[in-house]
Amino acid sequence: MTTDIRGKHNPHTRVPSVQPDTSPRATNESADLDAVDSILDQWASQRPDLDLSAMSILGRIIRLVPLINERLGASFQFSGLDFPSFDVLAALRRCGEPYEQTPSQLAEAMMVTAGAVTQRLVRLEEQGLVTRSHHKTDRRKVIVALTWRGVRVIDNALVQHAQQEEAILSLFTEDEREQFTGYLRRLVVFLSTPDHKV
Repeated sequence: MTTDIRGKHNPHTRVPSVQPDTSPRATNESADLDAVDSILDQWASQRPDLDLSAMSILGRIIRLVPLINERLGASFQFSGLDFPSFDVLAALRRCGEPYEQTPSQLAEAMMVTAGAVTQRLVRLEEQGLVTRSHHKTDRRKVIVALTWRGVRVIDNALVQHAQQEEAILSLFTEDEREQFTGYLRRLVVFLSTPDHKV
């Protein structure tokens, strides 16, 4: 039974049943939905007055961090490192021979506190991967350097790390990666600007 344009019910008109969309396109769209989609649907129901389109991007970035770190962490197991240790060794390795930096330079490169750097250096020094010594002309300055064993360890770990990163992004084409990189770079530069205000 339906209602005509005057608001009266017509008992002789059948309402066609609505069949679920089982087309490949609809099935694929459903399979591609994630937890953020569910959150956005809930907010759309509870607060339809708010524009939460930015959440669809930032929410996924936040959720990607632990997922990516979990997979990258697997690549460090082959070399006996964890992410903080890898970070220190990589910072020293990519600066070139003689693979030396001060603790403050390492802290800046890794965007961590000086205290965090010290804790990492203690472990790496115990493993024979780095050395700490005083500067030749300025005894107040400490120099952190890779040992040759440290060079071998980080070089091997870097190969595994790069392969894992490649696997994570394997679903994207080269063009998509370039676009993705451009968008993320712009966001990093924008948020890193000292006078940036929300």
